Amino acid sequence: MQSSIWKIMSGDLNTEIKYHTVFLKQFDKLQREIREAFYRRLALFQQDKFHPLLNNHMLSGRYADKRSINITGDFRALYQEEDRFIIFKLIGTHHQLFGK
Repeated sequence: MQSSIWKIMSGDLNTEIKYHTVFLKQFDKLQREIREAFYRRLALFQQDKFHPLLNNHMLSGRYADKRSINITGDFRALYQEEDRFIIFKLIGTHHQLFGK
């Protein structure tokens, strides 16, 4: 990943997107097609983080403090909102992340 911080506009608030080191390690191991799909979904997320294609939703259980967005049919990216930051924490298949 080229940059660890992206700025997005969320309504009237300036929000920075950051990436946790675990996310970056997982991201670097992904196939090129999945990384490209993430960039496409990130662009959509920057325009409208609740776009229907993202299926953005709160999680429960051990990930109760995180939200999930769809990257592909099976890949998900998990993020957490903290103050004016959106921090992508994990990326992987549904099975890798949730064991189901």
